[in-house]
Amino acid sequence: MASHRRPKQPSRTRVSVFTMTAAAAVALTSQAAHADPTPSKKEVKKKVDKLYEEAEGATEKYNGAKEKHKKLQKQVNNLQDSVARGQGSLNSMRDGLGSMATAQYRTGGVDPSVQLFLSSDPDNYLDRAATMDQLSGKQAEALKKIKNKQRGLAQKRQEASDKLKDLAETRKELGSKKKKIQGKLAEARELLNSLTAEEREELAEDEERANRDSNDRVELGDDKSASQRAAAAFNAAKTKIGTPYVWGATGPSSFDCSGLTSWAYKQAGVSLPRISQDQANVGTRLGKGELAPGDLVFFYDDLHHVGFYAGNGQILHAPKPGANVRYESINNMPFMFGQRVG
Repeated sequence: MASHRRPKQPSRTRVSVFTMTAAAAVALTSQAAHADPTPSKKEVKKKVDKLYEEAEGATEKYNGAKEKHKKLQKQVNNLQDSVARGQGSLNSMRDGLGSMATAQYRTGGVDPSVQLFLSSDPDNYLDRAATMDQLSGKQAEALKKIKNKQRGLAQKRQEASDKLKDLAETRKELGSKKKKIQGKLAEARELLNSLTAEEREELAEDEERANRDSNDRVELGDDKSASQRAAAAFNAAKTKIGTPYVWGATGPSSFDCSGLTSWAYKQAGVSLPRISQDQANVGTRLGKGELAPGDLVFFYDDLHHVGFYAGNGQILHAPKPGANVRYESINNMPFMFGQRVG
């Protein structure tokens, strides 16, 4: 007799495992199909150049914080020196008043009001106006000077304390900005290391060719500088062609962008602010068609890059990490305006 048993159904657990496995396989296949391919040398270079640009913007902010720190440190040192000198002067004034008291004692006793001064804070003493009648005119004048001196010293001590707090903040700011720069450069190195050895060598050769060609084959035309100082600064900058870009450097063996311009103008007897954003406020503003060799040229919306106009649409500047001071087209970056100094 034929069996009427139902055929055995597959286990729900087995079905579930099979379904999940199949789904996972489909998902992995889909991800593999849509995964980004290994970036090409061109794409890596584009990303690295962007990171270098961001690092340069951070460098100018670092330079600004460093200048602020330097000024604050000088102010703190001056205040502390002033307080030390003032304390010495105050001690001498107190000694002088003590000598008056000694003389009074020898000639018949110490004036009670002077005794009060010598045994307590003169600020408390001078608040008791009634006792002023008991002082000689010379003693009263001495005490007034001491009181004023104490007040002045207290103010300077407070000012020095406030400056020290600002100094601590700028140190913290410097550390943060330095970390940001180093992070950008590390990310750029990581990207470069993702290339093959052959591709890295090709990029290095491209950069070396750019350094060499921009200096050997550039045509600057016959434009003249607008002033002797601009000509002198530009000539000084030209002596640094081939010098490496190093963030935060002001020469003479390496430069960042504003380090080069400030160094070169210093050779011409002109003191420029340290950072590009501040240099952008020096002199007369110019459009691209008004530029002459030696004029400063500024790039990007935040003005984080500066160089010299060299003539014939060329600039001379410290471009970026891994590059040397060299000529390049003014159209390689977004030009904002020029400044004529002196």
